[in-house]
Amino acid sequence: MFKGTPILESLREDVSLSRFRFVVSAVGRGRPQLSAQQVAAGFPRVWSSIEFELDEASGAELARTLSDVLERGWYANFSSSAETFAVYPGRDFRYPRDDLVRRAEAQAFGQTLGIPDRQLVWTE
Repeated sequence: MFKGTPILESLREDVSLSRFRFVVSAVGRGRPQLSAQQVAAGFPRVWSSIEFELDEASGAELARTLSDVLERGWYANFSSSAETFAVYPGRDFRYPRDDLVRRAEAQAFGQTLGIPDRQLVWTE
């Protein structure tokens, strides 16, 4: 089972993920610490998140879909007991949970998009 917590504001407008059978465990809103670059780019000051679970057979399809619908400067991640997906606009990384080299590659890619290091932290 994959688990993740995407930020709804990261999705382009008019996007639907309804073809996926998410099991929602929590919904929240909060004020993240934004970088000066994010503030200048007009990132929202309040973010909405949904914690979900999804069957493992749908993981690769969700990653492909998210890579097509994420706004620039955002990412999403989700993981199972065995592997992790880190997804950016136009690119996704899939790696075994204990693969620190691939995790570092995924985080480095996020840095090239201007995502602050403090936001490029995900649980494995």
